[in-house]
Amino acid sequence: MTAPAAEAADKPVIALHGVGRTHPGRPPVVALHPTDLAVHRGEYLAVTGPSGSGKSTLLHLLGLLDTPTTGRYELDGIDTAGLRDRDRSALRGHRIGFVFQSFHLLPHRTAEENVLLAQVYNRTPRRTRRAAAVDALRLVGLGHRTDALPGTMSGGERQRVAIARALVNRPSLLLCDEPTGNLDSANAGAVLDRFEALHAQGFTLVVITHDPSVAARAQRRVSIHDGVLSEAGAPVR
Repeated sequence: MTAPAAEAADKPVIALHGVGRTHPGRPPVVALHPTDLAVHRGEYLAVTGPSGSGKSTLLHLLGLLDTPTTGRYELDGIDTAGLRDRDRSALRGHRIGFVFQSFHLLPHRTAEENVLLAQVYNRTPRRTRRAAAVDALRLVGLGHRTDALPGTMSGGERQRVAIARALVNRPSLLLCDEPTGNLDSANAGAVLDRFEALHAQGFTLVVITHDPSVAARAQRRVSIHDGVLSEAGAPVR
């Protein structure tokens, strides 16, 4: 499996144009101040910040799990504003792969079956699912563990199964939320090694983390504090 081909080589995978998010109330709460951000194809970006800084808000916006109250978000050159819920879900399913702190694997399904199921929900033709699942597991170094149940695997292996599941539909963006939060240092290092390998193969990654050592492995880093996104000490505008 290779990184998805660029459908619009001149378009960033992520383009935020004055995107912000304010929660209604008295007074309203600004969770993310209006900001511009571009993430180009093949970039590996880390977003850091303390609890309550706005990381989760940014994650939900990037993952099309929430909508901005200001600005415009383009994913792969597609303007997401005004999309119906069904169309947003379809765009998310085809173009974004999620990796979370908790692995969310089905305990009585093998590694291959856990990865394969992601294609069922994405309406991938049945005849191609198994081969794609095996290819994705090989990509994360688990081609020899296709028949293993999650309970027989280390935490790092389970997270790599989750990464394979996120990759199997060949998304434009791999969006990771505290992906090493449940891992010891050795397993965390193995997962970060895998991210670097995926980056080298042309995949686009955004990792949201509170851990500076995780962020240090990324090609590019931004931070968020009190809803303001900054890069190299200056607000991203």
